Amino acid sequence: MIVDKAIYAGGTRHDIGGDIRDAFASARRDDDSFVWIGLFEPDEAEFQLVKDELELHPLAAEDAVRAHQRPKMERYDDTLFIVLKTLTYIDATSDIEVGEIMVFLGDDFVVTVRHGAGNPLGPVRGRLERDPGMLRHGATSVLYAVCDEVVDRYGVIAHEVEVDIIGLERAVFDPDARDVTADIYSLKREVLEFRGAEDPLVPVLQEIVKGRVPECAGTREYFRDVLDHLLRVDGQVDAHNELLNSVLTAHLALVSSRQNADMRKISAWAAIIAVPTAIAGIYGMNFDHMPELHWTWGYPAVLVVMATVITVLFRRLRKSGWL
Repeated sequence: MIVDKAIYAGGTRHDIGGDIRDAFASARRDDDSFVWIGLFEPDEAEFQLVKDELELHPLAAEDAVRAHQRPKMERYDDTLFIVLKTLTYIDATSDIEVGEIMVFLGDDFVVTVRHGAGNPLGPVRGRLERDPGMLRHGATSVLYAVCDEVVDRYGVIAHEVEVDIIGLERAVFDPDARDVTADIYSLKREVLEFRGAEDPLVPVLQEIVKGRVPECAGTREYFRDVLDHLLRVDGQVDAHNELLNSVLTAHLALVSSRQNADMRKISAWAAIIAVPTAIAGIYGMNFDHMPELHWTWGYPAVLVVMATVITVLFRRLRKSGWL
């Protein structure tokens, strides 16, 4: 559905009262204006009017309706098609939900198509409308504002992931903590999903910053700032991934060490129990001629021997750390 629509001329918003065809025609007549149409999860019928009016490429229009694209920038005749991944962090589960924003950019129009709950563009539109100087740069100002909002959100989520990793580190080195292997793997999957959203966007912004996108020539310095922020986030995500690998390795090593300690204790107690078991087993055999079989003090002597050997073994094993 269409969330918002307006004509921007000279840095000022003008609402579209009638058919959007008239708005596009008006923007084409005025070199200083452009139309911004914002849509949220449109179906093919809803998007058909925009597609026909702007003569969008069928492949790009299909991507905009069906979503599930990787971040990219493609050119179809005089229209740029940019895909960005939006991220939403769920505090309760530490999950990262992925959405998409598609941007169709022309000389006198911008069409944004959003999928998923992440990064609503209402605040972006409001912020731009309070900055006429930025709006005077034309349609590319919208692309800059959208990229800036998406990348800033990446930074916030990178911090949330870092907090989760710190919590896992504490749990790993807590001797009374539960097994957190599944939690580490789950967070690692989220980090890899995070990387899949932000990493492909780096070359897209680099193309703009290097001046290879003529439409963005007047806003290159703004995109350079966005790229700097994105590269910082990219480094953080790489560091998070490496740190999770280290946390997992340390956790598995500690689990193995604790299991070995348990096995040593079991083996030590088995050795201690084996002594009286062996002696009792020998004297439990039904033979007439056995040493000390008819000795008056034989039974107490055997008990003393058992107790002495058990005590010596216990002290030696405890001293060596097995108990």
